[in-house]
Order: sequence, then C-alpha cells, then structure tokens
Amino acid sequence: MRLVWQLVAVLAVSFLGSQALALAGDNPWLALVVGFATAVLAVLVYAWVVRRTEHRDVVEVSREGAVSGLGWGTLLGVGLFALVIVNLAFLGSYTVHGLGTVTGAVGLVGFMAAVAVSEELMFRGVLFRIIEGWTGTWIALTATSLLFGLAHLINPNASLWGALAIAVEAGGMLTAAYVATRKLWVPIGLHLGWNIAGSAIFSTEVSGNNTPQGLLDASTSGPMLITGGEFGPEGSVYSIVFCVAVAAVFIRMAYRRGHIVPLRRSARADAAVTLPR
Repeated sequence: MRLVWQLVAVLAVSFLGSQALALAGDNPWLALVVGFATAVLAVLVYAWVVRRTEHRDVVEVSREGAVSGLGWGTLLGVGLFALVIVNLAFLGSYTVHGLGTVTGAVGLVGFMAAVAVSEELMFRGVLFRIIEGWTGTWIALTATSLLFGLAHLINPNASLWGALAIAVEAGGMLTAAYVATRKLWVPIGLHLGWNIAGSAIFSTEVSGNNTPQGLLDASTSGPMLITGGEFGPEGSVYSIVFCVAVAAVFIRMAYRRGHIVPLRRSARADAAVTLPR
C-alpha cells in the first residue's frame, strides 16, 4: 500500500499543478512561478507521505547535496541535448532561422520544472525504489524504464519508436543516476536540463509535444532516425547513444559504491536504506 499512497500523493500534486499551469495561460512569469511551486510542493508532499508510510528519514530528497546535485545534473542534461543538436546541425538537420522569444522560454522553464520533478518522484522515487526492494536493481531498472517509455505514448505525436527510445535513453540514464547517488537530485537535474534545452533553448519538439517557441527560431529536417521526426530529437539515434554512454558511467559508479542490489538480497533489502557510498 505504500506504493499506492505515495503514487497517489505525487499524482495529486502533479494534477493540481497542471490545472494551475493551464489557468496561467499565456502569462510566462506566472507559469514560471506556478511550475516551480508545483515542483517544490511535490517534493514536500513526497517526503511527508514516505515518512508516514515507511517511518524513516527520507534521505533521497534530503537537503544535503541538493544544490550540487541539481546543479550538476541540470548542466549535464543541457550539455547532452546540446551535443545531440550539434551533431544534427553538422548533418544539416537542425537549422536556426533567428531568435525566438525570451518570454516563451521563461514559461517553458516553469512547465518543465513541474514535469521533471513530478516524473522523477513517481518513476524513480516511488516505482523504481520500491520495486528494487522486491526484485533487485536490474529487474526494477528494466521494468520501470519500459513503463516510463510507454507512458509517453499518450503524447500528441508519440510513436512506438519514440517510446522505446525514451525507455532506453531516459529511463536507463535517469535510473542509473539515482542508483549511483541514491538521491533524486541528480536525476531531477538531468531531466530538467534535458527538457529545458529541448524546449526553452533549442525550440524542438519534446517527447512528441509541440512546445511553444523558446530562445531560438529553429527547425529540424531529415531522416527520422537522425532527427526523431515529429517526436523530436529524443527519438534520434544520437540521443540513444549519448544517454546510454552516460548511463554506463553511472552504473560503473554504482558498482564501485556498492549500490547495486542483487536479486538474492532483494527479498530482505529495505529500499529505504541508504547504501554505502
């Protein structure tokens, strides 16, 4: 039941935040405030419900390391997406036509903050963490990554290829970042930085969503395997290759820190325990 209560709590905050963002309409500054308020509230509610249902300190969202984790994660997310765009531009598949709008970018940052935090709390904080305690790290990583990818099939321009790409690149990398650190701050930062780069900076489609124009007036063209087509660069083979490479680094870190939970221990493992670093 702890899984149910924790999911319901985070989903409730996410739903209320989405309704508030809809009411914000075309006001980018209000969207920025609402988005960040939703993100903060989601973390507070998550910590409260986990503390009530598991009777422990919620170390995965503790203040220690929050600023550095969010900072480095965000920078890495932006840098990874920029690396994808550089490769697309080199092939002539990404073209900048001019400048976009600062206000559009501001609103997108708020929206993406709410999305990144809510999704990381649900998929890594609740689903992966609890399932890992039942099955071990590898089964939980595979199952929740697939679920994360399939969840994106409800997006407007979704495709099975895009969902599989999300499962491999995002599900794998973000979960590996959590396993390596045993905190949610780096995964949240990675998710946020990637989404901000795709929408607010480079003005591309994000997971099949036609987001408003960001800082650049740009377009993509070319083969779907290169550009991701209507799904956006997340469906590009470049995204898959770069994110899998980063995931491999995080997994190596997790092994060195003793953070991998094997199947034989999972029946006794308490997912709430902070593993040795």
